[in-house]
Amino acid sequence: MTEIPEHLLKRSRDRRAGGSGEATPAASGASTPAVPATTAPAKAAAKPEPARKVAKPDSRVVAAAKSRRKIPFWAMATLSLLPVWGFLYVLAIKPTEKTVEGPIAKGIEVWGGCAGCHGGAGQGGAGRVLYQGESLKTFPHIEDMLNFVYTGSQAFASSGIKVYGDPDREGGAHAPLSYNGNAMPQQGEKYGGGLTEYQILGVVCHIRYDLAGADPKDEKWAAEYEHWCSPESEIFAALQGGSTTFATLADDFKAMMPPPNVVGVEPRETTAAK
Repeated sequence: MTEIPEHLLKRSRDRRAGGSGEATPAASGASTPAVPATTAPAKAAAKPEPARKVAKPDSRVVAAAKSRRKIPFWAMATLSLLPVWGFLYVLAIKPTEKTVEGPIAKGIEVWGGCAGCHGGAGQGGAGRVLYQGESLKTFPHIEDMLNFVYTGSQAFASSGIKVYGDPDREGGAHAPLSYNGNAMPQQGEKYGGGLTEYQILGVVCHIRYDLAGADPKDEKWAAEYEHWCSPESEIFAALQGGSTTFATLADDFKAMMPPPNVVGVEPRETTAAK
């Protein structure tokens, strides 16, 4: 029997193996080189997906705000003007403050020092009642009142003058020290008082036209108010500017205060009422 060479047998096996797709094991005793096993690359570990945040449900207040109907854009312009409208409305209903100037304005400043005795509204106290026409009854003419306020009641008493103001006063004439024995303090500079002559005029105007009730539109008081107490008073301006004094008023303003209507700085009996 003829022996088939080994290399032919191997070739035959290889051909059969190629046709069937299966590897034919090498014959025993044959030296077959070892083929290293190929290891498939390991897949990279997948990154864990971040945890999804669970939306917190809105509170009832927030939900109501989101569901509320929004203000239309066209209405925003109108609403933006509301503060301006409110400001103008307040100005419209606010009462107009009366502007006071001239002698009466000065008198209001000075009155605080008189109110302690005569009361804030002139209702009286340690000093005589001045409101509700009382001071007008005592002094029908402003010149006499200016003279008395300047000199004070003690100067009248010391001069032996028993009555100041109108001797025929409704309700009786006033004696210098007759009101509870209290003296009217002197206000003029000559007697050591603390008021200037234009301040005295200012406070007398305040008493007569604010507290006592003299009406500037009344014919009885119109001329007096115009000359002495109006904001345009030439007498007040001259006293304030220092171009005249109570002692020289009768000469400087003869047209406004013809004799015997004088002020003066000495206590005197009433002359203006004559």
